[in-house]
Amino acid sequence: MRRLMLEKILEDLHFEPMNQDELAQRKRPPHLASRSFGNQSTIQFVTVCTDQRQKVLAAAEVHQCLLDAWREADAYLVGRYVLMPDHIHLFCAPNRYPETELKRWIRYWKSLVARRFPFELQGKLWQREFWDRQLRSGDSYSEKWAYVDANPVRAGLASETRQWPYAGEMVQLAWHD
Repeated sequence: MRRLMLEKILEDLHFEPMNQDELAQRKRPPHLASRSFGNQSTIQFVTVCTDQRQKVLAAAEVHQCLLDAWREADAYLVGRYVLMPDHIHLFCAPNRYPETELKRWIRYWKSLVARRFPFELQGKLWQREFWDRQLRSGDSYSEKWAYVDANPVRAGLASETRQWPYAGEMVQLAWHD
């Protein structure tokens, strides 16, 4: 019964699941469009990595460069974030209606940072793709933030989360159902 209901929902959404061969051959992560659910928050969890996982992000000058780029690229509001040496985790929410495509917004601020990057690089700064997930509940937001906030401690970069200088919150993204 549940399976039939799920198949009906997927059919109504015009969703065709990929078979295992197609999944194995896919080279890029899927970027699903944000979905609005009435008066519920729309918060995206995003991870962006440096090209070849270069360890160039954990520096005060880079931190400021990213903050400036996120302020300028104001189609989304950046909430909590953590810069690791080779990747960034951030939470963001649309700042306009209709929404700008998340992929377009990320491409824009990545280009701003790459042009203004304060250090000499070997090759390019960013990986082409990124990972994103739309949060479904306030509990999910809290759980993901707890995990992200602890990244510098797990990586041995700080003994407690408050010691890591490359994390913060630009705008408070409050969850509401």
